[in-house]
Amino acid sequence: MDTVQRYRTSNPYEKAFGYCRALRKGPFIFVSGTTAVDVTTGKVDHPSSAYHQALKALKELVVAVESLGGNKAVIVRVRMFVIHESDATEVARALKEEIKDVEPTATMILGAKFVSPDMRVEIEADAVVSL
Repeated sequence: MDTVQRYRTSNPYEKAFGYCRALRKGPFIFVSGTTAVDVTTGKVDHPSSAYHQALKALKELVVAVESLGGNKAVIVRVRMFVIHESDATEVARALKEEIKDVEPTATMILGAKFVSPDMRVEIEADAVVSL
């Protein structure tokens, strides 16, 4: 049976809601919905910029994947949840800039609602590493 490896951060929502940032089971890595929360203050960074929130979330996603033995190139799927339709282009720009040539499968859902009114985007990802 495959063991489960977990990656945790000091994001206050992880402890409050009882989940980890990411986990790996076998070759599969699953990264929880990630936002632009500052882990030292618990406040949301860049409350007026979906682009900057998306960049921060994507960087944290990559760190989570790397912490579990993967890298950016093994990200196979990204799901983006965005509050405002007008932010869609900026979130997509952040994805293209941060993930670059990986070109994972992707879904963007508009009209989301989050636990903080300052959150404009939340992103989750899946990755598959070689055994």
